[in-house]
Amino acid sequence: MKEINDTITGLTVSIDTIWVLIAAAFVMFMQPGFALVEAGFTRKKNTVNILMKNFMDFSVGSLIFWIMGYTLMYGTDIGGLFGKINFFYHSNEVNGIPDMASLMFQTVFAATAATIVSGVIAERTHFTSYLVITLIITAIIYPVSGHWVWGGGWLATMTTPFHDFAGSTVVHSVGAWAGLVGGVLVGPRIGKFTAAGKPNAIPGHNMALSVLGVFILWFGWFGFNPGSQLAASGIENASAIAHIFITTNLAAAAGAITAMLVTWYQFKRPGLSLTLNGALAGLVAITAGCDVVSPGGAVIIGIIAGVVLVYGVSFFDNILKIDDPVGAISVHGLSGVTGTILVGFFDTTNGLFYGGGTAQLVSQFTGVIAIAAWALGAGFILFYIVKKTIGLRVSKRIEEEGLDVYEHGETAYN
Repeated sequence: MKEINDTITGLTVSIDTIWVLIAAAFVMFMQPGFALVEAGFTRKKNTVNILMKNFMDFSVGSLIFWIMGYTLMYGTDIGGLFGKINFFYHSNEVNGIPDMASLMFQTVFAATAATIVSGVIAERTHFTSYLVITLIITAIIYPVSGHWVWGGGWLATMTTPFHDFAGSTVVHSVGAWAGLVGGVLVGPRIGKFTAAGKPNAIPGHNMALSVLGVFILWFGWFGFNPGSQLAASGIENASAIAHIFITTNLAAAAGAITAMLVTWYQFKRPGLSLTLNGALAGLVAITAGCDVVSPGGAVIIGIIAGVVLVYGVSFFDNILKIDDPVGAISVHGLSGVTGTILVGFFDTTNGLFYGGGTAQLVSQFTGVIAIAAWALGAGFILFYIVKKTIGLRVSKRIEEEGLDVYEHGETAYN
């Protein structure tokens, strides 16, 4: 009997581990998706710089998250604020899945948070400065707030715990708020705003790259969200994964269609760039509650995210005068916040619309505000120090002629 139980346990661990590592590979594949979206939305003279930043996000992030970020996020809890750091993490233990499989899965999430910043400050930032920024975000900023939610920190231990299943706020909003601060401190691109403050459109050079990038991201999200179940064995896990696949896909589709219709109404033609970002907005928004909302709820969340995306981009352009070349703040920040809060309404167990009262909604607001404050504050300190020491922005000549040749000595198109 013991041999049978051991065999079943071993099979369960094997199935769960394989699923988590496959999902990690899906999420890792999102990195080229981000690179293609950002490259397509920006000018060809900066393509090498864009691709290099995204490549280094994963490379630098993988090392520093292994060195210290993982245990700062998941180590023994210290006061509900952060984990005890165990440098150069290694473990042979199995907790549901091998600890090293967990490290790999969480590493690809950390790299995603860092790469969001790249889009906001694209086309005018020193590459060296960006390396420092991505290092600190992956080593400290992301792991600390991540610990609050996923590492047993204070947001996870409230009477009604904050719910962010796969990272609408923990991953996406953190990257967006840090990027927002960076966008303010580095300033807009030359020519983005007139002397009167009116925004000028600076078209990207290759929408085909951006379309391919969004399709890759949509595909990768099927690892991002379903993979966060962290198990696949058994009927319960299999059903949960299938449910998350459906809610994720429906929200993305609803976000894309909504953004298309809104742009069609507002600008008298269906715009591709905002439609692409509408799909991403739907994906970001559903990430928090993909496990607890119904398929219909997922569609509504995607629709709301599509509307928020279009008007959010306009708000940052026309009101706040923040130059965000790829719309990352709206896609990841506003949509992340929107989706996280909507869990408090659409959670089929604890949501307000399902008779669950306001407790979950209050927790969602609490988490969103706390993590935004942390990311904005820590991001400001990081960008301010970098600006005052090694500098953030390239010279006027480099920006006008392109970062590729001056920063990297090569061009993407020859």
